[in-house]
Amino acid sequence: MSNKVNCWLATFGLIGFFPFAPGTAASLVTVALVWLISLVIGAVNGWVLIVAAVGIYFFGVPAARDMEKELGRKDPRPVVIDEVVGQLIALAFVPLTWLGMLLSFFFFRAFDIIKPFPISWLDKNLPGGWGIMTDDVVAGLFALGCTHLALLYIHI
Repeated sequence: MSNKVNCWLATFGLIGFFPFAPGTAASLVTVALVWLISLVIGAVNGWVLIVAAVGIYFFGVPAARDMEKELGRKDPRPVVIDEVVGQLIALAFVPLTWLGMLLSFFFFRAFDIIKPFPISWLDKNLPGGWGIMTDDVVAGLFALGCTHLALLYIHI
């Protein structure tokens, strides 16, 4: 891939250069895009989100690795394609209601920021793009589980 394509992909259309909390901005845009798509087509199958996340993951690994090399920093702040993948996983199989999306967003951002084990281990020990992307996959899985648990106990 060319440097421009890598940059565009790794920064999720340059959202990674947002001046304040670019990872949160990328997660929020992902939630909004999934919601808009659900409005247009009526429903979004959880498996479609998983397939999208897997595809983006495998394109995101080399893009994130190349941006890491280009910027000379481990897991550089502008690389937010990992947040897109994690947020897609966190939204999979969740009812796309305001509460489901809000909980999914909240839990994903919490796990991505706090990085409990094994997320922190993956972040520190997997090389390059694999570490950048994989810790967010696991954060997304944790968020998905927590969202489902929370929805079992919250009745609005």
